[in-house]
Amino acid sequence: MATETRGEAAAKDEGKSNSAPKRTTPPLFVRQVIAELRKVIWPTRRELITYTTVSLVFVLVMVALVAGIDWGLQKGVFWLFG
Repeated sequence: MATETRGEAAAKDEGKSNSAPKRTTPPLFVRQVIAELRKVIWPTRRELITYTTVSLVFVLVMVALVAGIDWGLQKGVFWLFG
């Protein structure tokens, strides 16, 4: 493991606090989540529609590609093994 190959200086720094890290209380967690959500740049309606359309088109293309490969392999196996 990477922690086993560290130098002695790093091992000494880690050993300073023997107690477990303090847990976050639920109210503090909710405040932190809200603060982070305020930093998010939300997409406009037009951007959201564009992103959704691009995602759906990509998924449809991938489904068609996989279905085509599957169909081709099926025909090949039936031709080979009859």
